[in-house]
Amino acid sequence: MKGPAIFLAQFASDEAPFNSLDSITRYMADLGYKGVQIPTWDARLFDLKLAAESQDYVDEIKGICAQNGVEVTELSTHLQGQLVASHPAYDRMFDGFAPADLHGNVAARTEWAVQQLHLAAKASRRFGLKAHATFSGALLWHTFYPWPQRPAGLVEEGFAELARRWTPILNAFDENGVNVCYELHPGEDLHDGVTFERFLAAVGNHPRANILYDPSHFMLQQLDYLAFIDFYHDRIKAFHVKDAEFRPNGKAGVYGSYSGWADRPGRFRSLGDGQIDFTGIFTKLTHYGYDGWAVLEWECAYKHPEQGAAEGAPFIARHMIRKADKAFDDFARTGADIGLVRQVLGLQ
Repeated sequence: MKGPAIFLAQFASDEAPFNSLDSITRYMADLGYKGVQIPTWDARLFDLKLAAESQDYVDEIKGICAQNGVEVTELSTHLQGQLVASHPAYDRMFDGFAPADLHGNVAARTEWAVQQLHLAAKASRRFGLKAHATFSGALLWHTFYPWPQRPAGLVEEGFAELARRWTPILNAFDENGVNVCYELHPGEDLHDGVTFERFLAAVGNHPRANILYDPSHFMLQQLDYLAFIDFYHDRIKAFHVKDAEFRPNGKAGVYGSYSGWADRPGRFRSLGDGQIDFTGIFTKLTHYGYDGWAVLEWECAYKHPEQGAAEGAPFIARHMIRKADKAFDDFARTGADIGLVRQVLGLQ
């Protein structure tokens, strides 16, 4: 496993040092980060179209990062991926994820989003990256609770349509040698293990359909995030290190009562302030041979982001495991001796 790294989306702003790739990467490197995940929609930091077209531009970006002591871990198209599939109930709220001239034009906005993913596939290849972070979008999320009763075939057709939209994108990433890593997240049709399996079946077990593992979203759903690794470790190709807590009370539970983040029973927290068992997570990922990046995605209802970033790098570093190359009790090894083995078994 490589790290610590940090997702830049929550930190980019118009204020220095967060308003350019040069200054923000220098800031993060000074905190101890070794890698950065880049939000491709933020023009203050990155030009996705140029990265897809120009190796010189990509080399320039890599040079800036290297000079400041970090490397690019993955590119992210979370916002664009959301727009690959969007139910009309959310169109007005999601318009802000696209350029202003596409607002109110769902067909054009979707076409733009798909093009963005194709650009991201090419840009990732130019960077030499093997994983890409994104969202799946959602056609079914407004029906996640089965009331009113869903009409027969609704779920099946929803995933079939999602597969029709994503299969050409997955093929494009395959052509460029890059895994698409869906962050399984409430608000997306891919939000847990079962929905990921539905999608995987609909895209014919496409080898590029993989997972960005983020335990915080599983904590808020009350899903066993450690057992999840046992089930899906072969598809986990990216990792967001994000903490959360779930403290239900006599008035509110999983659904959150339409409350703001600070007042919900389920909340994102800075690393170490929540309830996630990161020792267990890092142990399981190490056990299964995860060799990607450990990337902090900072989100917290209380703590200032700069404090969260400063605390995040040493937290991740403390949890990273250098896998042992021999057993701890090898000092007592008796060696390979079939005669001894048979004696121990009482066979001679």
